[in-house]
Amino acid sequence: MSKVCNEVRLEKEETIVEWTQEEKTNLAKRYGCEILLVNSTPAEIKDPSFPSDAYIVEYVVNGELRKDLCRGKKVSIFDLYYDKFGKDSIQKIDFGYGRVNPRLWGQDKQTDKKKRK
Repeated sequence: MSKVCNEVRLEKEETIVEWTQEEKTNLAKRYGCEILLVNSTPAEIKDPSFPSDAYIVEYVVNGELRKDLCRGKKVSIFDLYYDKFGKDSIQKIDFGYGRVNPRLWGQDKQTDKKKRK
């Protein structure tokens, strides 16, 4: 019986691979995290236009190593990925390459500046 349960469990884990749009929108409320890039290449992750408080999360899903870029506290990010992908899926959480001040990230640059008198 235990073999049948393990096979069913594996099938369920294989179906849970991608982040749904609903999950992405609820992350801020539940975990205090924001996913910036999903399953991205090293060139995308090394882009300095991301905020400096972003982390690179390396995790394994169905034997495939993936890298995401995520904002939040390290503990919250760990909880998020542990809850989503399970035990032993998280390989590493490391600092990202972003250089933008987190307070200023996501705001449009103001082109019209007031002239000083």
